[in-house]
Amino acid sequence: MRSLAADAPEDQSGLKGSRNDLRTLRTLMPYLWPKNALEMRVRVVIAVLFLAVAKGINVGVPILYKLAVDAISSNSAALIVVPVGILIAYGLARTMSLAFGEFRDAIFAKVAQRAIREAGLKTFRHLHKLAMRFHLDRQTGGLSRAVERGTKGIDFLLNFMLFNVLPTLLEILLVCAIMWGLFNVWYALVTFVTVGTYIFWTIAVTDWRLKYRRQMNKMDGEANTKAIDSLLNYETVKYFGNEEHEAGRFDEALRSYEASAVKSKVSLSMLNVGQGAVISIGMTALMIMAGFGVKNGTMTLGDFVLVNSYLIQLFLPLNFLGFVYREIKQSLTDMDEMFSLLERETEIEDHAEAPALTLTGGEVTFENVSFHYQPERPILKDVSLTVKPGQTVAIVGPSGAGKSTISRLLYRFYDVTKGRILIDGQDIREVKQDSVRAAIGIVPQDTVLFNDTIYYNISYGRPSASPSEIEEAARLASIHDFITELPDGYNARVGERGLKLSGGEKQRVAIARTILKGPEILIFDEATSALDTHTEKEIQQSLREVAADRTALVIAHRLSTVIEADEIIVLEKGSIVERGTHAELLEKAGTYAGMWARQQEAEKAKETLARNLDEDELLVTAETAAE
Repeated sequence: MRSLAADAPEDQSGLKGSRNDLRTLRTLMPYLWPKNALEMRVRVVIAVLFLAVAKGINVGVPILYKLAVDAISSNSAALIVVPVGILIAYGLARTMSLAFGEFRDAIFAKVAQRAIREAGLKTFRHLHKLAMRFHLDRQTGGLSRAVERGTKGIDFLLNFMLFNVLPTLLEILLVCAIMWGLFNVWYALVTFVTVGTYIFWTIAVTDWRLKYRRQMNKMDGEANTKAIDSLLNYETVKYFGNEEHEAGRFDEALRSYEASAVKSKVSLSMLNVGQGAVISIGMTALMIMAGFGVKNGTMTLGDFVLVNSYLIQLFLPLNFLGFVYREIKQSLTDMDEMFSLLERETEIEDHAEAPALTLTGGEVTFENVSFHYQPERPILKDVSLTVKPGQTVAIVGPSGAGKSTISRLLYRFYDVTKGRILIDGQDIREVKQDSVRAAIGIVPQDTVLFNDTIYYNISYGRPSASPSEIEEAARLASIHDFITELPDGYNARVGERGLKLSGGEKQRVAIARTILKGPEILIFDEATSALDTHTEKEIQQSLREVAADRTALVIAHRLSTVIEADEIIVLEKGSIVERGTHAELLEKAGTYAGMWARQQEAEKAKETLARNLDEDELLVTAETAAE
């Protein structure tokens, strides 16, 4: 007999083997037997009862078949009546066995799907709780596949292990007991040895094959990650004409997958041949024994048929057991990978009794804050600053000075290494993270939008907002007119990561989103860096109006955007080197004044170049007209 698994597709999940199978099963149990969910527990009990009834009937079916054969082969007067009654009972028994099996599946379906949903949801929530450090190192494609495979693994394990493997093992024991009782111990022994040998061979060879599957699945995950990464960076690939380079990287992973998949397929054939040999030898031995029994008169023809029926009834699910065992092992590994994500430290956690942030104006204070990602590379050194309600404080400095790190610390994506950050006198490490982030709105330098409509992306600032509130936020961000000119208006889709919009349009959507959120504290991280001069002036005025009664922290490279700030802080190599108003800093003739002078010279050079280009264009036009 050939294993059904030979035609089944090989799973392509990544195997890590970092946890043992029993530990993974213990992690799954709370989902199968959930607390405070009486309905789910009742469903599990009823499903198990239906399973027991179905198996009991299934084991009794061949006995009815034996009685029918013996009755038909006899010459008694009851030949017309008795076999018909037994055959009707045989048909009813098979129908009832099937029906109770289906009832079991129907009752248990809600338990299985609830477990899948809760495990997937818990993992998704946990991923959002993990620190920025984890997400900077992650591989999005591989991560999404890990969660997808893990939830599918739960579905397979619950249905096949509970309703296939365990019932089959129970049925084997029952059949061995019946054959011992009806015939003798040798029938039970041969059946048990055959089944035991089959199971041992399947487990041993499957475990040996896992090394090929591990490599195959690793390469599949790597290929998937490279493909997603390349497609997400479609524009960059096109900028540098590196389509063939990306195809080469993808093909390299596929080539390794191909080699491992061939080895896996060859080893599968070896497994199938061994399984077929074991089953054939066992069946042949038992049928010879039964044949001699009939010949000697110790067994009836019905007994011969009974032995054959039990063997077929056992070996059909055993033939499937090879595939099921492999998939169970694979499901356990996939679940292990997903559950391992749940064991990752969140790094940034609230205290058990942490209260929500109490806002009384939104004053932000950095007290002697130092921070590093790695000890040997300090990012901020002893930074102190205060932004009072209604004030705008700007932070400027060269790239790598630590400007954007300040906004990440304020959002508590990381905890400070030294010092503390206060909002209205409360250390943000002592209050709930959600309440801190709810109080802050940010317009980041690199605006990433969801692949949805403009309406959805603006409403993300406050999903419960009304259409009129969303339109008002768009007006304040100077993007309402642009949206209304689009064929689909606010229902226009922005594409993957907002690729259908220009940099300036994306940034204005981000500004509208933050305005809609209406936070007490505003952070503008190069908020107008992608805008033209005219639009920038319009939005700067809108931002001033929005920030008028709020705490505003402006992180800027272009100094012309912060000249009206109440205080400008100059960062250099993680330390504050100057602070004051625009006029005060120019008077000091220090770092800020030098930056200002260089930017003014660059602006003048740009204007001169633009003017010369315009003059050249006019000259060419005049010469063309003269000709």
